[in-house]
Amino acid sequence: MHDKNPVETGRRTRWLAGLALGALVAAAPAHAETLQGALAKAYENNPTLTGARAGQRANDENVPIQKAAGLPSVGASVDYQENLVVPGNSFFTPGRSLSTGAQLSVPIYQGGAVRNAVKAAKYRVEAGQADLRATEASIFAQVVGAYMDVIRDIAIVQLNQKNVSVLHTNLQATSDRFEIGDLTRTDVAQSQARLALAEGDLRTAESNLIRSRETYIQLVGEAPDDLQPPPVLPNLPTTAEEAVAIALNTNPDIDAADQRLNASRADIGAARATRAPKLSATISGGYNNNLNSIPAGNAGADNTTTSAIAGVSMTLPIFQGGRPSARVRQAQAQTSQAIENYVAVERDVIAQTRGAYAAWQANERIIAATEQAVGANGLSLEGVRAENSVGTRSILDILNAEQEYLNAQVQLVSARRNSYVAAFSVLAAMGKAEARDLGIEGGALYDPEANYRRVKGQIFDWADDPKPQQVATDTKSVPAADAAVPPSIDTALPQ
Repeated sequence: MHDKNPVETGRRTRWLAGLALGALVAAAPAHAETLQGALAKAYENNPTLTGARAGQRANDENVPIQKAAGLPSVGASVDYQENLVVPGNSFFTPGRSLSTGAQLSVPIYQGGAVRNAVKAAKYRVEAGQADLRATEASIFAQVVGAYMDVIRDIAIVQLNQKNVSVLHTNLQATSDRFEIGDLTRTDVAQSQARLALAEGDLRTAESNLIRSRETYIQLVGEAPDDLQPPPVLPNLPTTAEEAVAIALNTNPDIDAADQRLNASRADIGAARATRAPKLSATISGGYNNNLNSIPAGNAGADNTTTSAIAGVSMTLPIFQGGRPSARVRQAQAQTSQAIENYVAVERDVIAQTRGAYAAWQANERIIAATEQAVGANGLSLEGVRAENSVGTRSILDILNAEQEYLNAQVQLVSARRNSYVAAFSVLAAMGKAEARDLGIEGGALYDPEANYRRVKGQIFDWADDPKPQQVATDTKSVPAADAAVPPSIDTALPQ
């Protein structure tokens, strides 16, 4: 079931390409996937995101629901009665009757209950829209992480494959030299042991790659196919203080907490309205027809009657057992809770922003140091092999040098992945990693405000939406991930 929800499709784009994160990479080969494309597919089809949009549409309906309490209501009734037994001394009792009536009730004054309830609902709509922004950023951060995990794990598998191939060659050379008496059985055993460990490491790396690919499929809805190097991230802050200052102004979690606080304050006014007088006006009319069941000749007995009544009603609460005060105190306590929650969210955002910035900077330094280590270990391995050829280094020295070189390469690949993901996390904490911030091209983005504008003034009782349909794609038809990698070594990570 893949039909698009008509309400959702009226608000969202059909783009699947063109996401500018800053400096765009060159055109990718046919069938290759870019980070831009992966984010676009997740934005279109991720069920967490599409579900959040549906949840926000449900939240929008609270505004017309609360408004309805302050609008006039009209009702009609039809009643038919058949008198099965008519008293013998009753000359005017009809044998049957048909009655119809209609009533119009107009609320005039509700003590501020409707006004404050509508205000609270509007604030909660704004909080929900901020939550939707946060969900977008969270999904995008997860997609970036999954994308970079696949690239990293492909590189690690390739490095381990190369290491196993090298160790196979070493073992063969060591065995040949043992046959001619140039090396001992210990040298052969050391080469065999190191090869066995390397093969185990390769199996682990392949397992990690499969897991990363499955996570990518879960988030994006499609298998990762020839992932291209990611673009450089734009607008990164130069200091942690700058990042925090931006986050405090634009982070959606802070915005949502602020709107919920405003809604809680409006709830206090709605609770206080329960002890205020209420005034309403009513107009009603009726028609009764006895269907000619009153015998003819009964003076003063009419078979049809009509009526019309207009009036004003006021209700003045005098004693309600303390319920109004309890509701007010409850709303005040909930407002206090919302205040503290706002502080907690603000603290959390500050901590996340500083932590992500520190992780990004640390990995940048790790990259610089590890690049030097890779170069030094490469030279060291060449030197150890040369010295072994003249008898000044053992086979174990070569094996250790090869392992150190591999470890440095793996660490470099991981540091580049960690740096990119941490940098994107900084943008997310700053509130700058949403669809509207990432330069999405190809059409208008999903606009939650459009649905709110559509329903906020709706007063027709039969204005249903179309039958709900699945929006996100499923992954049942996506083949299970494997550990196949291209033969060449290409980390596909920013240099």
